[in-house]
Amino acid sequence: MSTHRKVELMDQTDPCIRLRLRHVPEGPAADYLGVFEQVLNREGYAPESILGQLRLVSDFSAWLRIKNIPLEKLTQECARLYLRYRYRSHHRCRDRHDRPVLRRFIQALQEMQGIEPDTPAAPTAAERWLASYATYLENDLGLSMRTIDSYVLKVRPLLNAHLRTQSMRLDGLTAADVIDYVRREVARLDNPSSTKSLPAALRSFLRYARYCNAIKLDLACAVPSAPCWAMTSIPRAIPPEHARRALACCDRRKSVGRRDYAILLLLARLGLRAGEIVCLKLDDIDWESGTLTIHGKARRDSTLPLLADVGAAIAAYLKDGRPRSGSRRVFLCAQAPVRSFKAGNAVSTVVKYALERTGIESPRKGAHQFRHALATEMLRRKSSLSEIGEVLGHRNPDTTKIYTKVDLHSLRELAPPWPRS
Repeated sequence: MSTHRKVELMDQTDPCIRLRLRHVPEGPAADYLGVFEQVLNREGYAPESILGQLRLVSDFSAWLRIKNIPLEKLTQECARLYLRYRYRSHHRCRDRHDRPVLRRFIQALQEMQGIEPDTPAAPTAAERWLASYATYLENDLGLSMRTIDSYVLKVRPLLNAHLRTQSMRLDGLTAADVIDYVRREVARLDNPSSTKSLPAALRSFLRYARYCNAIKLDLACAVPSAPCWAMTSIPRAIPPEHARRALACCDRRKSVGRRDYAILLLLARLGLRAGEIVCLKLDDIDWESGTLTIHGKARRDSTLPLLADVGAAIAAYLKDGRPRSGSRRVFLCAQAPVRSFKAGNAVSTVVKYALERTGIESPRKGAHQFRHALATEMLRRKSSLSEIGEVLGHRNPDTTKIYTKVDLHSLRELAPPWPRS
């Protein structure tokens, strides 16, 4: 590292950092503590948390000096060895946050110094096929990341079993191999949706492999269908009273409560999917026309009206609850590091905690029950199935037909009277 660069980094260090650490930082990474502190400040960490992370990194730097490890040879393995030394030699209590802190510091250090990150092991033939297949699903078919991960997960065991070497050849795969694999997996799976999606994922990959001229036969035709009967389940909607209690339990005096209230309103009033709420951006809100642009499945966009109460809740969160961030996503994590939600599971977690705060005992904790509740209420108000499907973003009308099962009033009118004896 040049002398000019080193002096520049030391000038950025807080002059009080040595007093707060209670010792003079030592080791090759000591000059970077101030820069790392600025990174943590930008990510929204509390001062107490920042001080704890700086102390950990300072101890790590001193260990690097003892082991004579220069910054150019610093890897994530060094962090693992140091934490083992820290817990065993100093009898420190294990903290699940220690390793992520050191991982974040090493990544920031590599970016500042231009050091090449850890070189991963050479991918196997199965991993290369899965990476190529995932790219095809995303770029050519436009599938969501959740669907791509699901398909890759279901195809991976077959490829790992067949491609044991670095060879990319799939021409030795036979119909008997495919059928045996489906039989084993179906017997192991207990989830009906997973049982249904396994043959679909396998057919998709085999068609892709034939498209790449890796196999000559159409093995997709050999994939057996798993038993699955349509319209067997009933939509499990949250009762209206429970939905009102979940909304009322949000403490809108706090930033987290304002965020959760806006999320629950989007679920209850517009019937959005959890993933659609995660992908919602600031640019998707048209305040002048009062509309929302929703990014649905298969990269299909739709426009929904921004209802008055929903718009007021989102505006209150953006004004007094949303942390400062460069992200364009509407909803952000409340705790550091401040960033957007990674997946729809975060929205389901909001629903889960809202139901727990109200003391509601429900077998279902996910976000989809609000979507079912909206469809059920629209059906009760005599909305047509096409109108419900348009609001919910259904491409296939048959998907909306399942809600006819919960229209008990209309079903009673269709049922013939019981014959008297």
